[in-house]
Amino acid sequence: MRKRFLRLLPGLSVLLLLPLGAAALSSGASASAASVPPGCAPWCPQNSTCINATACRCRPGFSSWSGEIITNPADSCDDVDECSSGQHRCHNSTVCVNTMGSYRCCCRPGWTPLPGFRDNQNTTVCEEMSFPTWTPPPGIQSQSLSGFFEGVQDLRRHFKPASAQNTVRVVTGPRGPGQSPAVSGGCFRDLIQSVDELLKAPGDLETLALPDRHHTVTHLLSGLEEILRTLAKAMPGASFTYQSSEGTELSLVIQEQGHGNVTLGQSHARMVLDWAMAAGAVGSGPAVAGILSSPNMQKPLANASLELDPERQAELEETHDSPLRGIQWRLLSAVKSVLLSNTNTTKLDPKVTVIFSHRPETPGTRQELICAFWKGAGHGGGHWATTGCRRLGSRNGNTTCLGLPGSMASLVNPEDVEKEDPVLDVITYVGLSLSLLCLLLAALTFLLCRAIQNTSTSLHLQLSLCLFLAHLLFLTAIDRTEIKVLCALIAGALHYLYLASFTWMLLEGLHLFLTARNLTVVNYSSVSRFMKWLMFPVGYGVPAVIVAISAASRPHLYGTSTRCWLRSESGFIWGFLGPVCAICSVNLAFFLMTLWMLKSRLSSLNSDVSTLQDTRMLTFKATAQLFILGCTWCLGILQVGPAARVMAYLFTIINSLQGVFIFLVYCLLRQQVREQYGKWFKRVRKPKAESETFTLSSRAMSDASKPITV
Repeated sequence: MRKRFLRLLPGLSVLLLLPLGAAALSSGASASAASVPPGCAPWCPQNSTCINATACRCRPGFSSWSGEIITNPADSCDDVDECSSGQHRCHNSTVCVNTMGSYRCCCRPGWTPLPGFRDNQNTTVCEEMSFPTWTPPPGIQSQSLSGFFEGVQDLRRHFKPASAQNTVRVVTGPRGPGQSPAVSGGCFRDLIQSVDELLKAPGDLETLALPDRHHTVTHLLSGLEEILRTLAKAMPGASFTYQSSEGTELSLVIQEQGHGNVTLGQSHARMVLDWAMAAGAVGSGPAVAGILSSPNMQKPLANASLELDPERQAELEETHDSPLRGIQWRLLSAVKSVLLSNTNTTKLDPKVTVIFSHRPETPGTRQELICAFWKGAGHGGGHWATTGCRRLGSRNGNTTCLGLPGSMASLVNPEDVEKEDPVLDVITYVGLSLSLLCLLLAALTFLLCRAIQNTSTSLHLQLSLCLFLAHLLFLTAIDRTEIKVLCALIAGALHYLYLASFTWMLLEGLHLFLTARNLTVVNYSSVSRFMKWLMFPVGYGVPAVIVAISAASRPHLYGTSTRCWLRSESGFIWGFLGPVCAICSVNLAFFLMTLWMLKSRLSSLNSDVSTLQDTRMLTFKATAQLFILGCTWCLGILQVGPAARVMAYLFTIINSLQGVFIFLVYCLLRQQVREQYGKWFKRVRKPKAESETFTLSSRAMSDASKPITV
């Protein structure tokens, strides 16, 4: 009887299970009845498909204990481990990793997918990782640099990817309080120590020109980041830090998969970034995030220029109410290089947050602390830039920066931003106002005084008109920066008018030289005809060509945020300074040759130039012309170094009174002009005297007509 009861237990179990299964599935069946096709079993388990009303089939990658076909509602479809069962088709260069319902093939440590393949795919094929090629920067001749790259090539020859896990020994055992994981030995140590030795004793690198030195730094930073990224990918998943004896620190995190934020800490920096951003594209292998701190990199980056983005520059200039020029920015922190396995970082969002630790420093009222990244130039060199990098805050010697991966640092200007001198402003406006009045009087004199009208007077007239218009536009519109298009037009007009003034100055120097050259030859009239034919096309045509070329090539460089003038970026200002320097040099040569010829030919002055009267007057006028039109702008170029303020005052005084000197030399000091002024003055006085005589006689006649009363 007992045996019969035991035989009935499976039947009872089935009978009990069936109602329970029906009860358990009733809610699911009722919920999904609408989605179950007609004739299909509503109790098919997860990861299966329906065959008919009484059977289901497990999906590929899953199986049940009863086989592929399921007829028992209590059965389930479980994952098949293809890796342990040997059912995978992974290449022998990869490692099989089981996933739910499938598997993936990952490159072994020290291996990388072949071109055209992706990692973590069923078809992945890998090749052994090689040490990246790192050669000296082209065009740089340096024994120190050559020795460094010979050491790099030696590391490359001895690099073994198969034993890459032994190139870095990570201490992950018990540590004392305050201790962090350390790393020693292997390629990382040797590579960082080599870089430290090069930067500590650069040798002939210090003798390189500044652009070549910055080009070398750009090459070192980019190459070092690429090699560290490659070596890290050859390592198994780990987190480690290495610090050299010179203070260079390297922190790396390597993971197959990661989510959320990752934080890397060093003694003088901390980095926070989104792990998905660091990983980049799916299937690209282990994700790497790291930060390299290089205090020795500050020395070769000294005197590097800073390129502010237009918005930031306008903000600073508006804050300080002056243009940012002549500022030498100083590195406040060590250079931090952020390296990620994701190399497509031009449009990352969110960006990387780096917190710099540096010596506490409170910026002055006119000092600025900014965050910048190192930007290599395509033609060589490099500079700091702020585009895409900004400072979030600074407190207690910690500066927080937000930017893209690369080499970053915090900078500060050591001295206050140069403030405009109000005394120079007063001198400029008073002097230019007097010059405008004198230039107007000089132009009227040259037009109305027929006794002095000749080729020389025509040159003086055109020069006076160009300077008058240039100074007038400068006074009234140099700071009209509200409308960018209008400001650019004003800058172009000033460019043209001042270039035209200097061109007429060149023609005056040429005319003076030709006049002195022909003192003993009766062909002064031929000189006059030559100048009349030449002066107008040259005087107005050459400046027009220069301005047209400048405007066509870089129109956006006309007008700054504070002045309607030429920008200094990309050497654009030399579209004005170049012709000015050339004209001053040529006029100086004309002046010296004129003095030499006058010295030897004084005895035979031509009667056609008798209006010059004597040699003293000719020499004085030549000297005055050079002094008025050339020396002023030479002083402007010399505004550098400790004598900059003195030169600025001399430049402002002489240049603002330029019109006064022209009126004095070419009008008041000429006898014919003074005589003409006397005639004009007498004509003005004569009607007035006649009017007074008529009034007196009228009064006398009216008094005589009155009766006499006794």
